[in-house]
Amino acid sequence: MQNWAGNLHYAAHTLARPSTLDELAAVLAAAGPVRALGSRHSFNDIADTRGTQVQVDRLDDGRPAVDLDPTTGVVSVNAGLRYGEVSRALQLQGRGLGSLASLPHISVAGAVATATHGSGDTNQSLAGPVVGLEIMTTAGELRRVTRANDPEVFPGAVVSLGALGIVTRVELETRPSYDVRQDVAVDVPWDTVLGSFDALTGAAYSVSLFTSWEESSVRHVLFKSLVPEGAGQRPSAVDGLRWATDPVHPLPGVDTAACTEQLGVPGPWHERLSHFRLEFTPSSGNELQSEYLMPRRHAVAAIEGMRRLAPQVAPLLQTCEIRTVAADDLWLSPFPEDSVALHFTWHPRDAEVAAVLPAVEDLLLPLGARPHWGKVFAIDPTQLGALYPRFGDFKALAERFDPGARLQGGYLARLLG
Repeated sequence: MQNWAGNLHYAAHTLARPSTLDELAAVLAAAGPVRALGSRHSFNDIADTRGTQVQVDRLDDGRPAVDLDPTTGVVSVNAGLRYGEVSRALQLQGRGLGSLASLPHISVAGAVATATHGSGDTNQSLAGPVVGLEIMTTAGELRRVTRANDPEVFPGAVVSLGALGIVTRVELETRPSYDVRQDVAVDVPWDTVLGSFDALTGAAYSVSLFTSWEESSVRHVLFKSLVPEGAGQRPSAVDGLRWATDPVHPLPGVDTAACTEQLGVPGPWHERLSHFRLEFTPSSGNELQSEYLMPRRHAVAAIEGMRRLAPQVAPLLQTCEIRTVAADDLWLSPFPEDSVALHFTWHPRDAEVAAVLPAVEDLLLPLGARPHWGKVFAIDPTQLGALYPRFGDFKALAERFDPGARLQGGYLARLLG
């Protein structure tokens, strides 16, 4: 079996998809390495093992897959569900999530465990709204860890890279449903981006910039604005923007049918915040991805540096997306302070991408960058752990939950040693 992009063939000899908690416990009772597998939308071997991979997308624990508490607004969801499925169920109940990633096709547990994110100055990663987890350990014990009841453990358990056990349910804070409109500015001058970065990213609820770095201007800027009533309006915080009159795709020249509706048409949050529609496959998967996340106070320096690297980087790029993410308190989250994210979608030229990544990291790591856990990067695992002040505490927590280190396969084994 391989990952979504096809650049990695897993070493696991078995894929288990238990339908009950008892079946899951039986899988974990068997000897040997085991590892949780989400929607396979990772580009390195962080979900790999030489034993059994476990997906919980068929798991039925006797409760509704999307179980909303109308009193608290907290929803408990099957960890294997995709965000698009959770979002549709919440919308039917008049509730919403604060943020979504570019793709609604990713699983809740996998996205949370790797601090996957959307965009927005005030929007945390998808791990930010988590208030509770249910985890089955390798001993077959089902444990519930919550922010309210387990403050000494919870910040280490959310972005856990699957090191603590198999997450079966995730509890998320929700908010009343809301509407969003999406407008696209085209060919935004670099002087505007660099001189008004805070105004640009603050001009809407969620903002994403797309570039190849070699272009004379930023190709597209997607503004996703809250619509309190009526049709809302285009962002006005930055003067002189030129607006698209036809839908655009984040990748140049690609059919826009898979994209969420643009051109300022208001719609429910779950049909605008992601770039792509759930019912479409957004691409064939013929790509590699890298992402680096760093303090937003270094955004201009990072952008200026990447423009200088354009001759090396641009020939390998399909596109690069610039986003902002709000801080959280989770131990292995790459967002200890308000951050900027540079997301690289590469052509599937593995060796050439691997050769250029050290130059990208030589630029970005001194600016405080940390790579996304599920993408391709070059930094050595021992150096990567050192970037997280609570990494030693996380290792100790992983040993408590999984004393036999059965969950430590693939990249996680190299990271935790």
